[in-house]
Amino acid sequence: MRTGIEYLASLKDDRRIYVDGAVVADVADHPAFAPIARTIAELLDLVPDVTPLFTAPRSREDLTAFRVAATRWAEHTHGWVGRSPDHVGAFVAAFAAHPEAFDERFADNVLAFQRRMVAESLYVSYAIIPPQVSRASTASGWEGEFVQVGVVEERPDGIVVRGAQMLATGGAVADEILVSCIKPLTAEDEDFAVSFVVPVAAEGLKLLCRRPYAPAASSEYDYPLSSRFDETDALVVFDDVFVPWERVFVYRDVPGLRRQFFDTGAHVLGNWQAQIRFAVKLRFLAGLGRKVAAVNGVDRFPGVVEKLGELASLVSLVESAVLAAEYASEPDARGLWRPDAQALYGVMGLQAELYPRVLAILRELVGGGVLQVPSSMADLVGPETRPIIDRYVHSPGVPAVERVKLFKLVWDAIGSEFAGRHHQYEMFYAGAPFVAKGHAYRNYDFDTAVAEVDSFLGSYGTETP
Repeated sequence: MRTGIEYLASLKDDRRIYVDGAVVADVADHPAFAPIARTIAELLDLVPDVTPLFTAPRSREDLTAFRVAATRWAEHTHGWVGRSPDHVGAFVAAFAAHPEAFDERFADNVLAFQRRMVAESLYVSYAIIPPQVSRASTASGWEGEFVQVGVVEERPDGIVVRGAQMLATGGAVADEILVSCIKPLTAEDEDFAVSFVVPVAAEGLKLLCRRPYAPAASSEYDYPLSSRFDETDALVVFDDVFVPWERVFVYRDVPGLRRQFFDTGAHVLGNWQAQIRFAVKLRFLAGLGRKVAAVNGVDRFPGVVEKLGELASLVSLVESAVLAAEYASEPDARGLWRPDAQALYGVMGLQAELYPRVLAILRELVGGGVLQVPSSMADLVGPETRPIIDRYVHSPGVPAVERVKLFKLVWDAIGSEFAGRHHQYEMFYAGAPFVAKGHAYRNYDFDTAVAEVDSFLGSYGTETP
């Protein structure tokens, strides 16, 4: 399997990554991308055998092995890397478990890529959402040709694509990008109904990144999360990029886009990975809340205990749903063990409400403590400022340097620019709330619930008792 060092060396290619209007010469050494690249390298060394994460589970034991490996990766980043390699890896694994969901011309392409992904420990990002030009219409109705990525030319050896797609989280430091569209399209959008994989260094491919947060981090002490785990999100632009046929999964096939995500089980397996990661992140935030309460000496106050209890309840909901989805899992017709959709989508439908509530509780627990901290680590070594901090910024049994360190971490989790991005990310992870709750609605067993109501209604009438 590929080592972390080998992964970092592979990033030194001709990829076109733009930040502040300029091309990044070497992402592995650039201050915006080197930290997250090192983190990904650490993950590959931490779990060198990616087989459980990149291969379809064929038994309950395989599903457990997936959870254990995904949890280990998530714990290394404390859940702050939302698109680690196991996310898209799970999607592709499920694709390969259901080659019949793809046109017979492309089924072998899916199988071959999944085998290569395992053999080479590939880090695959994805861009599966159209640019936000209009939410009221689809690509065929937009002004201007090929705003959303689509096919402009078909050749004997492949296709040429043009346009853009979002939101390639981690794409700048990935090996490949899976390009597709999860937004429902119409019959008129056939040119845009494609799915393919492309190397990040492909000719004509450009990634325009949002502002990275790592370069602004003055130190790991001041910004412990921003300085390590900023994945960067990117708009992926295709300037007439050639894609060989062997890299195409779906071609001008609107129903095929939906089949690849939902008929294969990719959506449920990939989102189970996401909830495993989310549970680890929430547990980390709950730990921050508990530690802050202890450092402030208020962890026995009834009001504080209530807040900590609510934190515990919220985190337990997600942790329990992850385990319930595994416990109630069943094999489908092709032998893919799918996590239970009712348990999974039920909690995923609340993600946009759970995460902000956890942050709100944490904000209440820290109060002004995250504002009354030194401007940077430099104040802790300055001969004039350090004595002041030691005297006025400490807690019983907790020296100033440790208290400041804790509250700097909390600020990076709830108040920094990095934290703001994560707040937005978790709220819209599954799309708009109506999308996430729509999945919960469709996968809940309302038939049984309604049957119970009907049965009870039938047990009595208008007769006087």
